[in-house]
Amino acid sequence: MPQEFHKIRRLPPYVFEQVNRLKAAARAKSADIIDLGMGNPDLPTPQGIVDKLCEVVKNPSSHGYSSSKGIPGLRRAQANYYARRFGVKLDPDTQVIATLGSKEGFANMAQAITAPGDVILCPDPTYPIHSFGFIMSGGVIRSMPAMPDDSFLEALSRAVRHSIPKPIALILNYPSNPTACLATLEFYKNVVAFAKKHEIILLSDLAYSEIYFDDTPPPSILQVPGAMDVAVEFTSMSKTFSMPGWRMGFAVGNERLIAALTRVKSYLDYGAFTPIQVAATAALNGDGSDIAQVRGIYKKRRDTMVESFARAGWDIPPPPATMFAWAPIPERFKHLGSLEFAKQLIEHAEVAVSPGVGFGEHGDDHVRIALVENEHRLRQAARNIKRFLSADEKTGNAG
Repeated sequence: MPQEFHKIRRLPPYVFEQVNRLKAAARAKSADIIDLGMGNPDLPTPQGIVDKLCEVVKNPSSHGYSSSKGIPGLRRAQANYYARRFGVKLDPDTQVIATLGSKEGFANMAQAITAPGDVILCPDPTYPIHSFGFIMSGGVIRSMPAMPDDSFLEALSRAVRHSIPKPIALILNYPSNPTACLATLEFYKNVVAFAKKHEIILLSDLAYSEIYFDDTPPPSILQVPGAMDVAVEFTSMSKTFSMPGWRMGFAVGNERLIAALTRVKSYLDYGAFTPIQVAATAALNGDGSDIAQVRGIYKKRRDTMVESFARAGWDIPPPPATMFAWAPIPERFKHLGSLEFAKQLIEHAEVAVSPGVGFGEHGDDHVRIALVENEHRLRQAARNIKRFLSADEKTGNAG
């Protein structure tokens, strides 16, 4: 039998699958696992969006192949959303494309722009597709700090000086998955200026633009004058409208990059099912009340989790955005690493979280907690964790 395929060899074992196997084994033994691992929203899709889907799907003419780049009404709705939300003007014909979620958009953009050996600058820790989409396309990843501060800009300068060949692209993700950190418009201005000077493509993942908990909404990089010359931004309806399984997202921005992505996608898919695109159009054209409701629910869950886990003995910084908390592993467990600590939480506390190492080697002293259970279940998770921590303290056993 031949050796493993080249691209498969470039992919490490999927860390999260080890946690999934433990969850499945525990549930097979009737354990009540509180799953705070995968960022799979438990909230229902708003009824108006579902009703629109049902209305359109009854029309047989909607059952054929759709448009790979998105139906015109959907692209116009996304352009109008950017105009309302960010004050950014987009041409729906040349600067907007619908994707099968932001994950697919990133992966296909990597296919479109990457030649073997190209260097991509990517934060660590980060959402796995940000790096592995390019690795599968033959690129080479150079890690960057995840925090959008002076250290990031210093590292960016070093990376360009010392990378051979020169990096072709920089990936940004704010609000960040998994760290939940935010970027300012001033930060984006500095990055855009640097990218234009050094001819670097900027790929911004803004999937959590609407899940924020302070008064100031997260900005778009496209708000920076001149950003359109070098940047494409990816958004998703999965979290904003609780539509994860619908697989609807967008890439917007630089015309040349959008054209490249459009061409690649034209060979790979016919776009999302037309009724889904029509329902997504209705969602984007709504009054924003659905978005505000989702945001309010996640804020209550965040506050409940932070408060109850602190009482349990685990202090977690309150995330300013996203549906995740980036939780430092308690000091006496840090030597275990995030994967082993996550395994112990399943075994001894019946709580599942995502190991930080799954988001990059610099995430190994954290775990990611997803706010995908209601407040009652979050308090139950805290009680389970308190028993686990108390028992460990008594026995002095932390692995």
